[in-house]
Amino acid sequence: MAIYKAPLRDIRFVLNEVLDMEAAMKSLPGHEEATPELVDQVLEEAAKFAENVLFPLNRSGDEEGCQIKDGVVTTPKGFKDAYQAYCEGGWPALDGDPKYGGQGLPYVLGICLNELMSAANMAWAMYPGLTHGAYNAVHSHASQQIKDLYLPRLLSGQWTGTMCLTESHCGTDLGLLRTKAVPQADETYRLTGTKIFISSGEHDLAENIIHLVLARLPDAPAGTKGISLFLAPKFLVNADGSLGARNGVKAGSLEHKMGIRANATAVMNFDDAVGYLIGEPNKGMQAMFTMMNAARLGVGLQGLAIGDVAYQSSLAYTKERLQMRSLTGPKNPDGPADPIIVHPDVRRMLLTQKAYNEAGRAMALWIALQIDTEQKHPDETMRKDAEDLVALLTPVAKAFMTDNGFAGANLGLQCFGGHGYIKEWGMEQLVRDGRIAMIYEGTNGIQALDLLGRKILLDQGQKLRKFTKIVHKFCEANSDEAMGEFVDPLAKLNKEIGDLTMWIGMQAIRNQDEAAAAASEYLRVFGHLCYGYFWARMAKVALAKQGSDQDGFYQAKLTTAHFYFSRLFPETISLIVAIKSGASAVTDMPVEQFLY
Repeated sequence: MAIYKAPLRDIRFVLNEVLDMEAAMKSLPGHEEATPELVDQVLEEAAKFAENVLFPLNRSGDEEGCQIKDGVVTTPKGFKDAYQAYCEGGWPALDGDPKYGGQGLPYVLGICLNELMSAANMAWAMYPGLTHGAYNAVHSHASQQIKDLYLPRLLSGQWTGTMCLTESHCGTDLGLLRTKAVPQADETYRLTGTKIFISSGEHDLAENIIHLVLARLPDAPAGTKGISLFLAPKFLVNADGSLGARNGVKAGSLEHKMGIRANATAVMNFDDAVGYLIGEPNKGMQAMFTMMNAARLGVGLQGLAIGDVAYQSSLAYTKERLQMRSLTGPKNPDGPADPIIVHPDVRRMLLTQKAYNEAGRAMALWIALQIDTEQKHPDETMRKDAEDLVALLTPVAKAFMTDNGFAGANLGLQCFGGHGYIKEWGMEQLVRDGRIAMIYEGTNGIQALDLLGRKILLDQGQKLRKFTKIVHKFCEANSDEAMGEFVDPLAKLNKEIGDLTMWIGMQAIRNQDEAAAAASEYLRVFGHLCYGYFWARMAKVALAKQGSDQDGFYQAKLTTAHFYFSRLFPETISLIVAIKSGASAVTDMPVEQFLY
């Protein structure tokens, strides 16, 4: 059976020993009270909620799924009670603006909560996850009147939110969308169109659902320059916050999906629905990116979360499952066979999961601290540097973490062997649920194009150099013998990625397909640079703490770091070779030669 225990020891290790969150908070006005003691209390309570309330509903929710009748959606048994407990615990307001009823705690704590909830029950966690994204967009771009009316109710959990982008004929290319918004004399708009793949689009958890909708005004220019963002509530809202009449928005159907079956992924029909403009006309993409960028980091966390619960489950199973004997002699001489964890290939699978999970967690929490810095630091230069680093690393977090999380889920299933393929053991659900994270919020191929094209080549590598400078300084300061096995390959790749970026840029001047053909491999090379950096930082702490290692935690960190740099990090060599083979290998074949 799948199992889950919140990885609080590792989260504390990263926050307190690797990233020194306490010192970081002291430099951010408004977060000084986020002491290690307070952070620990929040983590403990979040762990209880994830383990005791959400995880027991994961399998049953998958089996039952959501039901729709006449546009009304019912979530699986227990989901509504869990959502009520979530609201009563004050979790929706954790890192929200105190002006609107939020607790004002650091964003990094919200990221911790997100990981735990997603690991315990990914489908359920999407309901509040989408709401948090809607809150961010409204908070950043809406009028004060809309903020005052909607934000307190989003932060209380009384209302939930969605993002409505995709249409049947357009996903990534939103410039093709057809949903219309017609201005009215009372300064509202009437929305008409159909959106598909809308996560949490309709449900029975909250009394109102706030849809953020991309649509086109009558006089809008073509393409993405003519897209505006609108807020369309399920129920219209009176000036005092009470609910009025049902708006012209309704779920037409639910998608029949491979995974996340307990999340209501709906086809949403907007039939002359009342909407309110968010931000400026024809500037909807800029406003929606506030929501999408937060969602992309959230999806990266889903990859980490699925990878972690898969690791925990496969670790427990491989310690108990007896098969054959160790090639170096029996390790369980009193039993009929040895547990399969003694076999090197099983160790390889477990260590791969562990290495990717722990580096991904460190990277996600570091990015979250950069977001806190971007929002709160008094120094403008620090805020700008943090903003650039977040922009650079968001597509890496989304794509690299979900690729590795899905790989971890597959390895977890493999550890279970035939039992992993059987539904009752819970592993196949992790594979099904984890697969979507590589697709939505912009496919991982789109993330690769965004990283290389928009985040690196477009500004001649300025953002990239801000990160590689951080890595370079770390390597210079830690070039001693004890750190050599971690720092030497990291420093080498740090230099190579600069050279590789320049090489791709030069090739792309002659043929832009060169950059597009290199993008996915490039993102993976860059992902390893990030993970290598965080593994080197974790190894440094572990080396210093070996003397106080009572349970082997720090030694395990060093062993896993050694595995990562020995077995996973060298993937970059083949990736660089593939990139430098050029675009012709993937572009030369004429379309008519793709035969079947």
